Amino acid sequence: MESLIPLLIGLGSGAVGGNVAGKVMNSGMGTLGRSLTGIVGGTGLAALAPMIPGVAGLFGDPTSGAVGLGGILASVASGGVGGGLLTFILGKVMGNKG
Repeated sequence: MESLIPLLIGLGSGAVGGNVAGKVMNSGMGTLGRSLTGIVGGTGLAALAPMIPGVAGLFGDPTSGAVGLGGILASVASGGVGGGLLTFILGKVMGNKG
């Protein structure tokens, strides 16, 4: 159960990050689309960050099972940033509506 906490926090942060980025840029994706894009982006950043030189220590792996404050903050950061970034990119590709 403890290993699910950082994962759930990372997924939730990704959804929030995606919705915030989508609202800021007035994307026409809708809440569900922004949430799903945010979840995928947050999970993707957490998976890819260890492979990027200089970024490996900044974002945590939500599946690592680290439940301490550092693990929770890393899950929030990777989910929010990754979710917002992917939603921003897809919003620009799809074009702003609104």
